[in-house]
Formats: sequence, C-alpha cells, structure tokens
Amino acid sequence: MTQNTLAHTTLPGCNRRRLLQLAAGISAMTPTLAPLLARDQQHTGKMQPIIDCNVSLFHWPFRRLPLDQTPQLLQRFHALGVNRAIAGSFEAILQRDLSAVNRRLAAECRTSEVLLPVAAINPAVPGWQQDLQLCTEELKMSGIRLLPPAHGYDLQHPHLKELFHTAAASNLFIQIVVSLEDPRTQPELFRTPEISLLPLVDLLRDTPLLRVQLLNARNSSSLTSILQQLPAVQTDIARCEGTDGVPRLVQQLPERQVVFGSHAPFLIPEAALIRTHESSLLSRDQIQQVLHTNAAAFLQEVRP
Repeated sequence: MTQNTLAHTTLPGCNRRRLLQLAAGISAMTPTLAPLLARDQQHTGKMQPIIDCNVSLFHWPFRRLPLDQTPQLLQRFHALGVNRAIAGSFEAILQRDLSAVNRRLAAECRTSEVLLPVAAINPAVPGWQQDLQLCTEELKMSGIRLLPPAHGYDLQHPHLKELFHTAAASNLFIQIVVSLEDPRTQPELFRTPEISLLPLVDLLRDTPLLRVQLLNARNSSSLTSILQQLPAVQTDIARCEGTDGVPRLVQQLPERQVVFGSHAPFLIPEAALIRTHESSLLSRDQIQQVLHTNAAAFLQEVRP
C-alpha cells in the first residue's frame, strides 16, 4: 500500500504503518486518530461523531484485555471521536443469572452518556420473558443482545419467534452475536462455532421491519446473499477481514446495511477504524454512512 492510499478518505497524509503505530498504544494513551480526523474536518467539513455498535463491558472470561476497565475504554473512545457505543456485557457469556448481569450493565452505563446498554437475553432457558420485562420496564433498555454461540442454541430455536414478535411490538432492536472469537484461538473446553444465518430469512418473515444487527459476522458470499433478502438487517465490520473487506461489503449491499462495530475491548477499536479508512474505494459520504448515519437511523437517533 502506498503512502497516499488513504488520501481519498478522511485521513489524508497518513499511511497504514502510521495507523498501526497509533493502534499499538494499548496500555497507555498514545497519539491517536483524533488529530487526523480533526485535521481532515478543516478540509472537508464537519464529520458526524462515530457510533460503535459492538462494545462489551467488564472482563472477557478467559483473559484480561487492555481497555477492559470502563473509564479507560471511554477515554479511548473520546480520543477517537466515538460518542455513542451500544454496550453489552462480557459477563453474559458464562453467568447464568442474566438479570443480575443486566442490572450491573445498566448501572455501569449510567456513568456515561456515551454508553447505550443492551439486555442479554437467553431464550433457551426458562424465565427469559421475565428477564426481558425487567430490562425493558425497569432498566429502560432499548435493545436486546443475543449470544447463541455462548448459550448453546441456533436461529431455529422455537422461542425465537416469540422473542422477535415481542421485540417488534415493543419497538426494541435486536443484536445477534454470530461469533465470539476466531475458532483458532478459542479455549479447548469452550468451543463456540459460528452460527448459521440461513434461518434468519424465515425467522423475520412475520416481522420484516424489526431492527436487527449482526455482530462479528465474517464477510462472505453467504452473508451478503442473506442480507440482500433482509433490507432491515445490518451487519457490523468487526470481523470484516482483508484490506478491501469493508469497501467490498459496502458495495455488495444496500448502503444502509453496514455499520461500524469494533468488538472492543476484545479487539482494539483502532483496528476497525483502520479497516474503514485504509482503502481509497469508499467516498467520504460512504464512510460517513458506515461510521454514523446508518447506526443513527437504526437507533432512531437521527438528528438534523
């Protein structure tokens, strides 16, 4: 990649090596992308702040991660220009009492206007309806995050129809975690295969306007084929691999279907920003759609 590969995007004058150097500062705040974004705004006009659709709080169960303390994560978001983050909880992966998990998440998110908590719901266990009622009526959460790989079910589970109908009737959005981690790095005793998305077409037949996001889905012909049939469903870019992975995804799908998601702090948030900015194949407007506009519409937070 040449020195000016990024010149067409919102990071003029900054090459991949420089971006990787910026992303390397994990344990301490180092120079970040923010000054570069600010410099570009002087030339191309004000960019909307970034919305990160794929964030989790607390500790990943299998090892400590940089930025797994909420204040440090928020500090990094501030430096990068992220002013909204849809946040689930890593505690939901292994803990059985999801009501307690969701209460802790809601309390943590109240410490910052940046964080929007989403309820972890497991439709494969008894009492999930009460968990959902708690999160919507008492905790006032506006969305649900499903973790089929961790909770041991697929998208053919019989309770999902009821869950989707309830969400649609309550104007809740749903996030589906397609995978948690690359299979090559998963612990031997906790193998979680990526779920199949094929049943999603039938699952959404009765609720076609339900707002749904897919998190950590690999960019593939199967993914794009399914999403082309489901215009109300969005996918994030957290596992969109390859130098031109993000532009290919944007070009293969309707413009409103691709959103920014970092999978932070499991992955450093700079990684997703690098993938968004490193190719000259996206226009400034397309980058704006990925980083802000599509997610703002999804959250029904569109502002003039």
